[in-house]
Amino acid sequence: MYYTTLNDYLKEKFGSKVIKLSLDGHNSCPNRNNNQGGCIFCSSRGAGEFTSGHLTIREQVEFQKSFMAKKWKSDKYIAYFQNFTNTYGDINRLKKMYNEIIDMDGIVGLAIATRADCLSDEVMEMLEDLNKKTFLWLELGLQTVNEETIKLINRGYSHKVFEEGVSKLKKANIRFLTHVIYGLPYETREDYLNTLEYVCEIKPFGVKFHSLYIQRDSKLFDFYLEKEIKLITKDEYVQMVCDSLERLPKDIVVHRITGDPDRKLHIAPMWCRDKLKMISEIHSELKRRKFNK
Repeated sequence: MYYTTLNDYLKEKFGSKVIKLSLDGHNSCPNRNNNQGGCIFCSSRGAGEFTSGHLTIREQVEFQKSFMAKKWKSDKYIAYFQNFTNTYGDINRLKKMYNEIIDMDGIVGLAIATRADCLSDEVMEMLEDLNKKTFLWLELGLQTVNEETIKLINRGYSHKVFEEGVSKLKKANIRFLTHVIYGLPYETREDYLNTLEYVCEIKPFGVKFHSLYIQRDSKLFDFYLEKEIKLITKDEYVQMVCDSLERLPKDIVVHRITGDPDRKLHIAPMWCRDKLKMISEIHSELKRRKFNK
């Protein structure tokens, strides 16, 4: 493989295929509750289009196990709390939920998507406890290091706050990964490289690369119609991801190299709809470059 994938990493660690179950923890987000409306690219479901939020957590786990069994055979799972901010809200409810799920059959790890400004002392104490009990990682939405873009996308906290969150997790020896978006409004290749340089510098457990795409249920949709922003092209994205993989330290696990929009809501750009084709094109370009870490 051209880089260290999550699939390969987990196979080596656990000795067999590990399946990630996308779950809705019925949480919210401070960036929505403070009348800021949330990040402009975020959907109405907080990036949880592929979860089953109408079900209880236990029902979701069983549903996801059954659904994923159609693709892969395994009895080992990562419980992935995907949408909104999963360290925000009543701490006692969160503790109960996470401790119950890591005791369920087949759950070998826990992945928690959250924000760098939602790592209070209480939360860190909970995370340190979970880290002793199971294989844990947190997902933080970096997106970019450009402060002007951070304000534009309404992330809700500065890069300094992100760095403070990273420092807390490192001090507690808790794994974390960062999300990076290429194609944010008005950003250039230089901005992308600055963000990538920061990721290489902080050396997270993992990274996810996404292209910016627009869904009808996001504030970005209105922004796109009003401002007529230029979207990143397929070729630009392929080249940028390949440039990133060439620069990325091998011990940083690559969890994703392209996005996965909800086709019912997605409007642009159309090229990012075919996830498998995008992955194939990125691998073809890496092969052309004779890149093999």
